Amino acid sequence: INREKFNNIMKNQYPFYTLCLALAMLTACSGEKKESASEKGVETVLPDTKNEVSVMTLKKQVFNHELVSNGKVSAKGMADLRFESGEVIAHIWVKNGDRVQKGQKLAELDKFKLDNLLSQAEDALKKSELELRDVLISQGYPADDISQVPEETMKLAKVKSGYDQSKSQYEMAKYNAEHATLIAPFAGVVANLFSKPYNLANTSEIFCTVIDMQGMEVDFTVLESELPLIKNGDKVVIKPYSDAATVHEGNISEINPLVDDKGMVKVKARVNGAGRLFSGMNVRVSVHRSLGEQLVIPKSAVVLRSGKQVVFTLKDGKMAQWNYIHTALENADSYSVADGLTEGDTVIVTGNINLAHEAPVTIIE
Repeated sequence: INREKFNNIMKNQYPFYTLCLALAMLTACSGEKKESASEKGVETVLPDTKNEVSVMTLKKQVFNHELVSNGKVSAKGMADLRFESGEVIAHIWVKNGDRVQKGQKLAELDKFKLDNLLSQAEDALKKSELELRDVLISQGYPADDISQVPEETMKLAKVKSGYDQSKSQYEMAKYNAEHATLIAPFAGVVANLFSKPYNLANTSEIFCTVIDMQGMEVDFTVLESELPLIKNGDKVVIKPYSDAATVHEGNISEINPLVDDKGMVKVKARVNGAGRLFSGMNVRVSVHRSLGEQLVIPKSAVVLRSGKQVVFTLKDGKMAQWNYIHTALENADSYSVADGLTEGDTVIVTGNINLAHEAPVTIIE
């Protein structure tokens, strides 16, 4: 090839070589920028943080075991009141939710017919008494001293005179008249009162219920395996689901000595409702029982590593040491330690989520 042809080729290919050189320079610059941005991103994502932790000295203390269950409130004192006669209701002096005292009048029937029947029954009884005396006199016994009459003779005389029947009718009339007024059998609160005055009383239905709001009981169940952990007298804490901020305390009063087909045992606790627990209310029950002095750690001190319980302790005052442990019992905020730690260890209780063995730590108050 001669020089003239070579010069022509170079003139034609020069723009192509210039473009390739420009692309190469642009790619190199872009790579430098990406590498710089990547390094900056790593610095942002992985800052040089300090492991700040808080610690406690492990020592023995009284551990209160807590057993949690669901329960239902029931009134220890509850009376369903009803009228014995189907007369018109004349007066109702209370309404649902009213507090009543023992012996207080609640409602009353129209007593005209009842008093009239009582008066008639009383007259009939007096007549039968006279007839009884006549029968005894006719048999030679003194009218003013019936104590000398033999028992069998007295029975026959009462049947002949109709005395027993008249007395029975009189007692029934007197009973109906006295029970025409409903009286509160004890101090409590009125509930389930739906009848209205001037309507006939329904003797087959409950007129109202009086509930003793002070003496409340809570029925709940525990597992068969949890029976050794409770006993009569253990403290219970009651929290209504409708008002979790309200807390009531009581004690276990009964443990039913029977395990049902589901492996559950019924337990009853007596609690002072202070007028704020209603019968039928659903509550959360916590049974507390002191199990003596044990090594106790807060739940925040325990982390899981590969499904195992781990607690970090402070080593040489500046490093975290990894310890496998086994816990025995627990309550709402603590564990009792079965093994893995000794009394006097400095346990890391916060800031331990991402710790590693022998990681440097900084203690904070």
